[in-house]
Amino acid sequence: MLFILFLIAGFVSLIFGANILVESASALAKRFNIPNIVIGLTIVAFGTSSPELLINVFAAVEGNSQIAMGNVIGSNIFNVFGILGISALIYPLAVKSNTTWIEIPLSFLAALIVLVLANDLIIDKLGISSITRIDGIILLFFFVIFLVYTILLAKKGEDTGETMQIKKMPLWKSILLIIAGLALLVIGGRSIVYSAVEIARHFQISERIIALTIISIGTSLPELATSAVAAYKKNSDIAIGNIVGSNIFNVFLILGISSVINPVPLMPEANFDLLVHIASAFLLFIIIFTGKKHQMDRWEGGVFLSLYIAYVVALIVGVF
Repeated sequence: MLFILFLIAGFVSLIFGANILVESASALAKRFNIPNIVIGLTIVAFGTSSPELLINVFAAVEGNSQIAMGNVIGSNIFNVFGILGISALIYPLAVKSNTTWIEIPLSFLAALIVLVLANDLIIDKLGISSITRIDGIILLFFFVIFLVYTILLAKKGEDTGETMQIKKMPLWKSILLIIAGLALLVIGGRSIVYSAVEIARHFQISERIIALTIISIGTSLPELATSAVAAYKKNSDIAIGNIVGSNIFNVFLILGISSVINPVPLMPEANFDLLVHIASAFLLFIIIFTGKKHQMDRWEGGVFLSLYIAYVVALIVGVF
């Protein structure tokens, strides 16, 4: 089917564009003597989250609220249950860096905040709720606090678990590749949203399920590659930090921007996804913060992966 080919092409364009953007923007920043740690915490972090961001921007502009919500929540669920599950099967994941100790509880807090903001009108018995523009500003405010805190921590010499190599390239090449990367991101994001809507209509599948599964997994492929390779190299801090940091970005930055562009209504069935989102963050919190080793063992990784498979099956068969 043509729309499926457009969807695949969109993912290729999106991921390739993100990689080009990260490399070229990092090289440009390095020319202005910006420290590696700051580049890693800002440009690289923004770049790896750009696939989710572009898809959500297009979805928000076009009023596809189920895709905007499903992409963020689905990505976060896949990140924890799917990617960390796979990574822990490769090698047990232990937490050592100070920032990761802070980011794990913060990712749990982010999940709780989304549930409260999305259900505030229902709690007040005023009808169907949504993540409004005011809610989006609140999320962006949390993101700014998190970003400033992390950069200040890095400047003080705290271990953030960030290790990166920056390629050198001429100024003209950096600028040209930044433009090319942005263009690929825009083309890929637009293609994915358009294809997802058409596929949902053709197969009579809700946009919510498409976003929670196909789109969220596709946009999380860079995180999967990074964490799996880090686990294989026994760099467990990077494997966990990459995922937890991505989840915080997704909620505070991407969902915040999406709801500022266009309020995101909450479909009743989406509360199940928000509860699974909280459960994933809570289980990660419990596993890492209990026990003597403070790590996720292989059997726990297997449990996480099984939970993700069960969640996807429940969505497909229409249990929730």
